[in-house]
Amino acid sequence: MKYLIAGLGNIGSEYHYTRHNIGFRILDALAEASNIVFTDKRYGEVAELKVKGRTLILLKPSTYMNLSGNAIRYWMQQEKIPIENLLVIVDDLALPFGSLRLKGKGSDAGHNGLKHIQTTLGTQNYARLRFGIGSDFNKGAQVDYVLSRFSKEEEDALKERFTTCEEIIKSFCLAGLQNTMNQYNKK
Repeated sequence: MKYLIAGLGNIGSEYHYTRHNIGFRILDALAEASNIVFTDKRYGEVAELKVKGRTLILLKPSTYMNLSGNAIRYWMQQEKIPIENLLVIVDDLALPFGSLRLKGKGSDAGHNGLKHIQTTLGTQNYARLRFGIGSDFNKGAQVDYVLSRFSKEEEDALKERFTTCEEIIKSFCLAGLQNTMNQYNKK
């Protein structure tokens, strides 16, 4: 069984540590913990992780955030992955820093990456792991905020949150969406 785990972010070293790139960073942490490496492929960097008979295709799209749907559609078709085996990891302004919410469907909530995925796939019905980045910015400063770096205190807390994200990703593939939501959305 194959799964596509897509972490959203923007390519380029200037974006690497920004709040908007949390999807990339979560997949980087998972790859490092699993001793696998990403390679440059069409539409992104890709790594393959085997977990108890399941194959997880980890994808960091190279299309920039606003065109993420192109990479996701390509890899779903390339690997013949059904939509119920897609998990998108994304930053979320509506959640306090470090909060994690797994959902099976939903609106794009103003997130341009999710908006493009929804348009490209023609549905809102795909799983997403929302990582709270907080909303500590003045009116009109949203773009600057999501493209800013985490504070020192937040950065120190990320490693623990990344470990929980790794558990959620593996549980999604092994135990399914509903069981994983029941276990982790309560925390």
